[in-house]
Amino acid sequence: MAKKKAEVDFVKDWKSNPFRQPKIDKIVVNISVGQAGEELNKAKRILELLTQSKCITVRAKKSVKEWSIRKGQSIAVKVTLRGDAAKSFLKRVLFVYDNRILRNSFDNYGNFSIGVDEHIKLPDTKYIPELGITGFDVSVRIVRPGYRVKIRRKMRSKIPQHHYISKFEAMEFMKNTFKIEIVDVMEERFY
Repeated sequence: MAKKKAEVDFVKDWKSNPFRQPKIDKIVVNISVGQAGEELNKAKRILELLTQSKCITVRAKKSVKEWSIRKGQSIAVKVTLRGDAAKSFLKRVLFVYDNRILRNSFDNYGNFSIGVDEHIKLPDTKYIPELGITGFDVSVRIVRPGYRVKIRRKMRSKIPQHHYISKFEAMEFMKNTFKIEIVDVMEERFY
């Protein structure tokens, strides 16, 4: 009963004060290959087709001998989406999971991440035989207005703890905005 009351308080708080209203700041879509070469080029083409945006390559920060990765080697590609492009892409990704997100996908600061094992599961995506099938990760950051003060380059400043989005507030925001369901365990067919 207390949890329901807290969820109602979030919505009332958002309506009374527009600076408390959460929003999606950005979505980062990542395909990690682990090696440079043809596989990385295929992943880059797939990511550009999925997001309709230019992607960048990510280099290894340190060497890992067991995985044959050297420091500075290109191992992944990523795209950062903002605004309407981010929302439309997130809707397509949520369609894969029947508009359900695991409760454990959310962290204590309102961010959440989900993964798709085959990119052809997205709606309106065609299979291209020369590119193959690959999976990708989607990380979403939910913030309040004014969060930029913490990350801007000039005159950066700290923000108070109550300005961060809590885990439950992020879940309530996703329920209200995208009409999703928060579940504890996914069915077998999603894995």
